[in-house]
Amino acid sequence: MNDKCNGVKMPERTVPFPTSISPEARAALHRAVGEDGIPLNARHVMPDTSDFNGWMKLKAFADIYYQSAAERLAGQVRATAETVQIGEACVHIATPSGAFSEDHAYIDLHGGALVMGGGIACRVGAQSHADQHGIRCYGIDYRMPPEHPYPAALDDCITVYRHLLTQYRPENIIIGGRSAGGNLAAAMTLRARDEGLPLPAALVLLSPELDLTESGDSFQVNRLVDVVLPGSLMPNNLLYAKGVDLAHPYLSPLFGDFSKGFPPTFLQSGTRDLFLSNAVRMHRLLRRAEIPVELHIFEAMPHGGFMGAPEDRELSEEVTRFVKQRLRPDLSRE
Repeated sequence: MNDKCNGVKMPERTVPFPTSISPEARAALHRAVGEDGIPLNARHVMPDTSDFNGWMKLKAFADIYYQSAAERLAGQVRATAETVQIGEACVHIATPSGAFSEDHAYIDLHGGALVMGGGIACRVGAQSHADQHGIRCYGIDYRMPPEHPYPAALDDCITVYRHLLTQYRPENIIIGGRSAGGNLAAAMTLRARDEGLPLPAALVLLSPELDLTESGDSFQVNRLVDVVLPGSLMPNNLLYAKGVDLAHPYLSPLFGDFSKGFPPTFLQSGTRDLFLSNAVRMHRLLRRAEIPVELHIFEAMPHGGFMGAPEDRELSEEVTRFVKQRLRPDLSRE
């Protein structure tokens, strides 16, 4: 019998905020922890998966936060938005102000741990992407648990993608998502491929939640070090899956078969992101499958970014460049 410890025993210590990042980024990290050094978000405890009312209360509380943040951003966006119903999916269609290409489209899938982040936050997010890329953006306000567990959200994404394929050439469509939205962007692409649909031009996966089994190294190494997402989202994952195997590729795209084809992909994470392993492992999988892929890891960045620091602007510029290259190669040299 081997008595050796199956891991590295860590002494109690404080992980300092590094001086290797911008002052704005350091300030963002400071704001996210209490005087005791514990991330403020670590105080939130997810309900039991059977507690329907508890989840509804949590969603209502989160909606207030998301709405407040979206309203602050709403004054900065220029794109207009209309909301339509496509099948069971609610879709916010954002149109840039001024002249823009009618031939290209961006599908945006919002984050929110698979249970939050819809409504006004989804709409303003679509407007922001329309502004950023100068093309029409479709923000899918997908259905979420506890009312609508898997596969409702994925069904909505596929329904909208099928619809857009009647209006746009697949090579003129980009699909992007942050966090839970990154999960859905990758999952819907795998499912679309499996159902015989043409692949989009590319994917943009920002701090993507690609592994609902949470098997990666960073789920342990970055626990509490990530001040935005300090701990496991397993209650959310189980609520979303509702009994389906979490390792299924449509739930955890990291376990998909990429040898059958996948679009060029932009991956982003940070050294303090709980989901860092998701991006790192996905990068290696796509490289092995000879899929064009970019991996951008930002110093000390937690899940979702620094909320306005120079590093966030640099990331936005990288995404803009990637989207332009994939949609309009003739313009990428401008």
